[in-house]
Amino acid sequence: MSHRRACDLNALDRANLIQQTEIGSTLDESLLLKLATAAFALDVRRRRFVYRAGDVADALFLLTRGRVKLCCIEPETEREAVIDILPTGSLFGEYALYAAGAHQMSAVAYENARLLRIPAGEFRQLMAEGCGLYDYTFRLIGQRLSRSERRVADFALDAIPARLEKLLIELSERYGRRAEDGVLIDLALPHREIASIVGSTRESVTVRLNDMRRAGMIDFVDRKILIKHPLPAAASA
Repeated sequence: MSHRRACDLNALDRANLIQQTEIGSTLDESLLLKLATAAFALDVRRRRFVYRAGDVADALFLLTRGRVKLCCIEPETEREAVIDILPTGSLFGEYALYAAGAHQMSAVAYENARLLRIPAGEFRQLMAEGCGLYDYTFRLIGQRLSRSERRVADFALDAIPARLEKLLIELSERYGRRAEDGVLIDLALPHREIASIVGSTRESVTVRLNDMRRAGMIDFVDRKILIKHPLPAAASA
């Protein structure tokens, strides 16, 4: 299915994509087919927008391949604040469920991505029909709110080295895979992206990462970060 264009996928193809994500486990066969019928598949190339801040928030998106970056971009300077990088299987755009109006942030394909676009009205109707989908969606919203609140607290209380260490721990939990020497964060993350997430400069992040490398805490493998030993923030958590 991966070699076929998104526009060529039929409802059964879309149902198969949904079934392979976490949200698929919350749906019975009838609800799965209804969601697949309501969805529209689209392919988005790397660095292209799924939606921009200010666009009408009238649909949710299920990421079935690739990764998507949620970010805020300052119009005058184009400076970017990365809010999150979502893995395959993520549901996003949930703002459309509880607030009419425009998106507050942008979503950008971090790598070539395939998504299912689901109109908010039809998603709401299916939530009413299936308690599993309802529970999953609001649990997801709660988790994202909790992550955002933790990040606000980190910005208020932590210096940049501690923010960086906490970010690496979080990324290792979400994207980590076991390697011979530790845990490899399986995500190519340029230093400017890391700086945007922790509220620093690329130069400062590079200096700190190099210090951590010299201390034997991390290493760089094919533009990815290998965590070799538990970081101080993990020990104090």
